[in-house]
Amino acid sequence: MFESKNYSTTRISFYISASAGAAALLLATTMGCGITASSIITIGVASISFIVARFLIDTFIYRRVKLIYKFINQTKASKREEFFQKNILPQQSLDEVGEEVLKWADHRKDEMELLEKNEAFRKEFLQNLSHEFKTPAFAIQGYLETLIDGAAENQEVSRKFLSNAYKNTERLIHLISDLDEITRLESGKQELHYQNFVIQDLINDVFETLSIKTSVKKINCLIKKGCEQPILVFADKEKIRQVLINLVDNASKYGSEKGKIEASIYKTDDISALIEITDDGIGIAEEHLPRIFERFYRTDYGRSRNIGGTGLGLAICKHILEAHGQFIQARSTPGIGTTFGFTLQLAKK
Repeated sequence: MFESKNYSTTRISFYISASAGAAALLLATTMGCGITASSIITIGVASISFIVARFLIDTFIYRRVKLIYKFINQTKASKREEFFQKNILPQQSLDEVGEEVLKWADHRKDEMELLEKNEAFRKEFLQNLSHEFKTPAFAIQGYLETLIDGAAENQEVSRKFLSNAYKNTERLIHLISDLDEITRLESGKQELHYQNFVIQDLINDVFETLSIKTSVKKINCLIKKGCEQPILVFADKEKIRQVLINLVDNASKYGSEKGKIEASIYKTDDISALIEITDDGIGIAEEHLPRIFERFYRTDYGRSRNIGGTGLGLAICKHILEAHGQFIQARSTPGIGTTFGFTLQLAKK
C-alpha cells in the first residue's frame, strides 16, 4: 500500500506510465506480438505516458499550486531559491500542499477575527474618549455663555458658575494627565525607581490620605488581622502608591455606607507577595470582570459618571503593574463586594 503523502509529480507520472505500459503489454500479448515487439511497444507506451503525464500534471496542477503559493507567501523567492525549489528540493505532495493552504486559511481567519475585534475596540474607545471630553467641555461652554449673556452681574450666580466651570476644567486636566500617564507606560518611556519599602506602611499612608473621603461614608479602613507582620517589597514606591490610591478610592466610591475596606498581604512564595484590597460594596457582575481594566470601561455608565473619575484608574493600575512585570486581577459578587489583588516582588536580600 502506497502512502499518498509521498506522491510527487514524478511518482504520479511513474504510476500512470507503469499502468499504461502494463496495459500495452497485455494488449500486445493478446494480439500475438513477439517478445521483442511487445517489449518495444511496452517501453514506448510507458515512456510516452510518463512524459505526457508529467507535462499535464505540471501544467494543470503544480503551476496552479505555484500561483496559490505566490498568493499565500508574503516573501518573494529569488531566482536561485526558485531553481532549488523546482529542481533540487523534493516537491511537496498534493496532500501536503492542501494542508499548507488550510493552515494559511485558518491563520488568515484568525487574523481577520482579531482585526474585527480590534476595530470594534477602537470604535468603542474613540466613542468613550469623545464622550469623556465633550461632557466637561460643553459644561464649561454652557456656564461661560450664561455668564456672558448677563448672569455675571449676579455675584452669587457668577461665583457658582465659575466654580462649576473650574471643576470641569480640573476634570479635563485630570483626564489629559491620566491619558498621558497611560501613553508613557505603554510606550515604556516611564522610568521606574525601584526601592525596598514595607508595603503595610504604604497602605496605611494611603488610608490616611483618603481618610476625609472615606469618613464621609463612615467607611472603616484597616489591614486584615494576621497580615500586620511587615513585608518588605521591591518596587517603585510612588507608582505603587498610585495603584493603591486608585483601588482604595474605587472601594470608597462603590463601598457600602458604614462598611469597610480591608487590605490583605501574603507571601505567595520566596519571591512574590500578594496584596488584596477588599470592599463590601455593590460588587461587579461577572460579565464585566474581563473588561474592567480597559480604558473608559464602566460597568454602569450613568452611575459611574455621577460618582466621578476619568474611567482610567484601573487601566493605569494595570499598566503600572505590568511595567513591574507583575499582574492585577479582580473577583467580585454583586451585593457582596469586590476584591482587587496584585503581586509585587519581595525585597532582595
